[in-house]
Amino acid sequence: MSETSSGVSGRPDLKRFATWDTAIIVLTVLVLVVASVVVDNFGTSRNFTFMVLDLMPILLIALPMTFIIVTGEIDLSVASTLGLTSSLMGWFWNHNLSIEMIIPLCILIGAVAGVLNGFLITGLGLPSLAVTIGTLALYRGLALVVLGDSAVADFPFNYTGWVTGTLGDGSIPNVLIPIIALAVVFGIVLHATPIGRSLYAIGANAQAAHFSGIRVARTKFWLYVVSGAVCGLVGVLWTLRYSSARADNGAGLELAVVAAVLLGGVSIFGGKGSLPGVIAGVVLLTALQNALRLEDVSGQALNIVTGALLVLSVLLPNIVTTVRGNWQRRRLRQSAAR
Repeated sequence: MSETSSGVSGRPDLKRFATWDTAIIVLTVLVLVVASVVVDNFGTSRNFTFMVLDLMPILLIALPMTFIIVTGEIDLSVASTLGLTSSLMGWFWNHNLSIEMIIPLCILIGAVAGVLNGFLITGLGLPSLAVTIGTLALYRGLALVVLGDSAVADFPFNYTGWVTGTLGDGSIPNVLIPIIALAVVFGIVLHATPIGRSLYAIGANAQAAHFSGIRVARTKFWLYVVSGAVCGLVGVLWTLRYSSARADNGAGLELAVVAAVLLGGVSIFGGKGSLPGVIAGVVLLTALQNALRLEDVSGQALNIVTGALLVLSVLLPNIVTTVRGNWQRRRLRQSAAR
């Protein structure tokens, strides 16, 4: 009897579905269904629009963050890069630059911030955790130098209205267009191209990847450049959504991004994870925060939830891996004893 790809004798291979990614996707669906039934106004079209707007900065930054963590690195400066580009957007607007010139300029500045991160990490060989903690403070400090405690709030309505508006008379936000477009691009690159395979190889064993011909340092460098550019774009969208350029925009967002990526099944040690799992992790985190806000839960409690999810997203996969390994070793010993 021939063995098929779905299992022996045509039976489905259930192990293929017993993954962390699948568990998070199922949990996300359950949370959305339960919250729609239990929490007042959660399932309304208006709340859906607000949820997508809240999800937008986390998901967009999580896309390049996934690539970076898959390679075994991290970028904690993302929220500060967002704040810096937001401040510069306000400064440029105050100095009479057109909005059409400001937007690409802010994305470029975000990329330059990524260049600095990439150079320090791949050019000088410094650890990414230490470097990006340093640039987290540096970029936020520069944002304060640019605008101080002031805010700029008179951006053109046709831009602010587009970011907060919906398609036609429906409830689908306009910002869902760039979110889907970028998610598709990043998903294809990670899961269907040699670039994606090289990222997993780097995360699994950077030295082996180097000897196999992968340019490890160059690859990581460009990941930080892309991350900075995406943060610049998010800084623009954030500023237009709230119609306010401030130095403290996005403060603390890096915690939510890292929590969502790890919750989605990406290993903090690199080499494992998928973008569908990350997207589910972002939706799950955003849905929980949104439901708690509708229940008048305080902001401090929301931070506790985010922190708890971050710890659990690191702890639980390791526990599952350890238990599975012990179980497999026990079965091997039992088989050998027979």
